[in-house]
Amino acid sequence: MEESGLSERQAGRVIVLDPANRVLLFRYDDPPPLGVHWATPGGGLDPGEDYHAAAVRELREETGWDDVPVAPAEVARHTRPLLRGGQVLTQHERYFLGRVAVERRELGEVGAMHVSDGIAAVRWWSLEELAATDASILPPALPEILRDLAGDRGSWS
Repeated sequence: MEESGLSERQAGRVIVLDPANRVLLFRYDDPPPLGVHWATPGGGLDPGEDYHAAAVRELREETGWDDVPVAPAEVARHTRPLLRGGQVLTQHERYFLGRVAVERRELGEVGAMHVSDGIAAVRWWSLEELAATDASILPPALPEILRDLAGDRGSWS
């Protein structure tokens, strides 16, 4: 427990980019404290799992893809509240970068899993769309993170 009294949870997440540098986000229609928001694939660590292993496993479970390389270097961190089982937790997230070879790649057979995890919609977002939206995006710094990643390659497009 931390000083606020909230239980803690660790999560690994993947920023998935397609060849046009769109990012894959899932919409969750949650009650407060988060409400409706968009987030990258990912989830909590299983016992004995590190952040990267959890991110890779969660990407596979949430997309049905088992062929996406996920770089082992962490690209961002974020801490946020999470409502789980009627309890508000503090979730510590670490983000990793994955790339798919097909623009706007379709998901595998994961519909039932999305229902059980509360994923209401799936969308590929451009950097411009992210920067212009009023929607709640997690992590909030995702546009800046993407710009930093583009800087590593010399240009975004």
